Amino acid sequence: MSSSYTIPLSGLKEGHHTFDFEIDKEFFEQFEESEVKEGSLIANVEMDKRSSHLDMLVKVSGSVRISCDRCLEMFSQPVYSNNRLLVKFGKSIEEIDPDILSLPPDSYELDLQQQIYEFIILALPIKRVHPPDKNGKSTCDPVMLKKLEELIVEEENESDPRWDELKKLINDN
Repeated sequence: MSSSYTIPLSGLKEGHHTFDFEIDKEFFEQFEESEVKEGSLIANVEMDKRSSHLDMLVKVSGSVRISCDRCLEMFSQPVYSNNRLLVKFGKSIEEIDPDILSLPPDSYELDLQQQIYEFIILALPIKRVHPPDKNGKSTCDPVMLKKLEELIVEEENESDPRWDELKKLINDN
């Protein structure tokens, strides 16, 4: 099955080549378990083809819609990524480096859909929250923030008498 994120290798001359791929909602629908369900990005692939390998620079830029970790509302998260990918022709080698792929010498195309998806996911921040506005205030859903404030449990300052006896032992030594 050929996807629209493939680079035709047969008939491609050695040298420098550039490919652009549009990434939209249909792209993310191919990955059922993905937390990203939609986005608008461009993947630009600059490739140097040699007889024994392909040296690629994959630049992904745009934005995706993801859920805020704080208020759970969807928001637009900018994504920028530059990744190098090396594709070697020959027998399958151990996958020690995720940035090196191995293809049989008679391959006629290279499908980059999985690699582009991984580059996008790895470019997302660990903490995914709405960006602050120009005044530094949160742009999260105010109703949800109010509910969260109501549910915050204050720490009790009363000490447990069982620990008090142990603290005396520490202080005596």
